[in-house]
Amino acid sequence: MNTLKIGWASRDVSTDMHLNMPGQFHLRIGKGSLDPITVTALVVDNGEDLVIFLSADMIDCRCHLFDEVREKIRTQRADIPEEKIVLNTTHSHTTPSHLEGIGSISFPKGATVPHDGVHIDSPEEYRHFLAEKMFEAICEAFDSRKAGGFAYGYGFATVAFPRRVVYFDDISKRPGTPRDCTHAVHGHTKMYGKTSDAMFSHYESGADPFINLMFTFDENDALTGAIINIPCPSQCSEREYYYSADYWHDVRCAVREKYGDIFILPQCAAAGDMSPRQLHYKSAMARRYRLKYGEIETIADNKDAIITRKEIAEKVLCAFDEVYAWAKKEIFREAVISHKVKTLPLPRRMVTEEEYAFALEGQKQAGENSFTFDGTDEENLKNNSILMSQKGRYEKIINRYEDQKENKILPMQIHVIRIGEIAFASNRFEIFNDYQHRIQERSPFAQTFIIQLAAQPDVD
Repeated sequence: MNTLKIGWASRDVSTDMHLNMPGQFHLRIGKGSLDPITVTALVVDNGEDLVIFLSADMIDCRCHLFDEVREKIRTQRADIPEEKIVLNTTHSHTTPSHLEGIGSISFPKGATVPHDGVHIDSPEEYRHFLAEKMFEAICEAFDSRKAGGFAYGYGFATVAFPRRVVYFDDISKRPGTPRDCTHAVHGHTKMYGKTSDAMFSHYESGADPFINLMFTFDENDALTGAIINIPCPSQCSEREYYYSADYWHDVRCAVREKYGDIFILPQCAAAGDMSPRQLHYKSAMARRYRLKYGEIETIADNKDAIITRKEIAEKVLCAFDEVYAWAKKEIFREAVISHKVKTLPLPRRMVTEEEYAFALEGQKQAGENSFTFDGTDEENLKNNSILMSQKGRYEKIINRYEDQKENKILPMQIHVIRIGEIAFASNRFEIFNDYQHRIQERSPFAQTFIIQLAAQPDVD
């Protein structure tokens, strides 16, 4: 084992462009910035193998962006092993789009909607800017590697809550209730369902209070940064019209206020069924917020979301303090690093005949609806983009059904990294929390950090 070398870098990727913010089923054009959007890079190298962590305040990273970053590395910095880049996103719903065209994620491919009176910039320019800043951060982190060490541990802070609500009855069979809505097909379970409903039974999953932490130090044992791995997407402000890193901004501010201007690299662990939104005990929460925080000043539309972010930051700082106090007693300056990258041929989730028939009928009904123009420009854009999202949802089910006749495999590039007695394992999905528990329990390592929504090269 050789001495560890560690390098950090970060870039502000905020913009004043008028871009859609993916994350809802209607277009939301950013009105400005609530707080900075960032990308952060960390390189850990022992001379035999290395890992390049790259984290971005984004909803996800599409392959055309990731491939652009890798191409820059390949052509301009051949000394940096581009296959060792693990790019994850925090799954914020309030960051600028880098998608092709001005459409939503849920639109049919290449589709758009009328947006008279609402200026929308093309995200292509922003994507190139984003790729350049990611490239810069990787290069700076790689070039700034110096002798250092790391420590690790886990703590507790309940950031996420279950978001799938289960009912005693099949809610799709209730009188006057359609089987589907904009973004879900209902049975006994509904995402963000009302817990005040008389037929509310339970949550589909439980909360996961674990936070995994890896601290880095310079050669004088000064803290230089930390990976903070939380099983929760950054979606407190998910309906906002201002660009924001969501609760990760508040976490960075809270940690840096106490520990100085250190680097923070956020990772979203398995959280496909989790959310920072509390779905029951709401009146008690309102009282808690009123007495604990009082009135706050903000340009944000949702003040409660800002308070939730503040409280999350307090929880994370508390866990950070507790773990750091004992983890720093054991700083590792030498460690085995093993970074394996594979593309796994995963079996696709197959669309059933019933789902295909449902999508055909839904597509027919949606096709009978036309764009409306009887509201304000903003109202028209919202309503018409919701209609386009409905059409896109059905089209994608139909396309998947047709495609699965020939393609029954979904390729996924996975990174599995060992750094001493801790491990990192990436995946491209929003996997449910119980998958994380299975992986961690079957792992031979002391701690295993799950990294979801990891960027994929164009291997589909």
